[in-house]
Amino acid sequence: MKPEQRARRDIDRQLEAAGWTVQARDAANLGASRGVAVGEFPLTTGLADYMLFVDRRPIGVIEAKAVGTPLSGVEPQTAKYSAGLPPRLKPNAWHTPLPFLYQSTGVETFFTDVRDPDPRSRRVFAFHRPETLAGWAEQPHTLRARLRALPPLIPTGLWPAQIEAVRNLERSFAADRPRALIQMATGSGKTYAAVTAVYRLIKHARAQRVLFMVDRTNLGLQALREFRQNVTPDDGRKFGELYNVQLMASNVLDPVSKVCITTVQRLYAMLRGQADFDESLEAQPLARLAAIFGDRPREVAYSDYMPIETFDFIVIDECHRSIYNIWRQVLEYFDAYLIGLTATPSKQTFGFFKQNLVMEYTR
Repeated sequence: MKPEQRARRDIDRQLEAAGWTVQARDAANLGASRGVAVGEFPLTTGLADYMLFVDRRPIGVIEAKAVGTPLSGVEPQTAKYSAGLPPRLKPNAWHTPLPFLYQSTGVETFFTDVRDPDPRSRRVFAFHRPETLAGWAEQPHTLRARLRALPPLIPTGLWPAQIEAVRNLERSFAADRPRALIQMATGSGKTYAAVTAVYRLIKHARAQRVLFMVDRTNLGLQALREFRQNVTPDDGRKFGELYNVQLMASNVLDPVSKVCITTVQRLYAMLRGQADFDESLEAQPLARLAAIFGDRPREVAYSDYMPIETFDFIVIDECHRSIYNIWRQVLEYFDAYLIGLTATPSKQTFGFFKQNLVMEYTR
């Protein structure tokens, strides 16, 4: 099997796992499922390796490359394809040019939404589901566009370091930096600042769901109280009265939850499909678990129960440095912005967040 054939085989499997029906062009049936990926599709600008259809309407393209091919330079090729719809298909397209572009070797995959203010490709663990792309296509503005249009922060109830942390974080979002680190001393109110930021992301940026990750169960209970009792400055009601906040006590994600609080241990078990999760593992800090189970990185596979688009933002609260090596793939599985909260960052922490320290308050 040639390298590109091997890549196409792996891409086919990944598309099917994400809910797409893969078909050959000469046997295409766009009504076979909501999302259909048609191979070797002719365009006015070339032959696309895959044309993506949702509800029988063109929505994106995939360019397949052999394993080892650098994908950073492939985006212009998919952009050319996105503008090459045959005239007969243009009236039925979700958008023209096509909004969603993928470049993939079957081992690594990059994704671009051409409707973003400054479109650029980003690495993703897998392909998005058809219904996700349809939902995005129906929105008048992308998440990254909305992050550039947040209203001014209302400083009521915040003190100067918290105000600075939220404002700097939002500047980082507006610059489309995918990872940001907030360093604030213990007792300085960094969780309160995070709750304020999350509220604004849900209300004004219309984030679908935010994950708040903790080291162990007792910290999750504290976070749950902070979220539920937080009084919103513009509405006056408590956060918990406006949005559902779920502390994971089982491996079932509440479909209406806006904020999900969990440990990385449980999240890993959910991604691995482990129904018999040992809840005692959540009572111990990650540092102790690393000593018990070793420092081998935990690997995950695609989960149709928790696809990569499940969370728009992940807040990582005071997690041990092992999360950035042993548990790294759990975090990088999701197509989400990552926000770190810590009082004492390590070298691994700074490295993971790409040196993007948006707030430093050591008191």
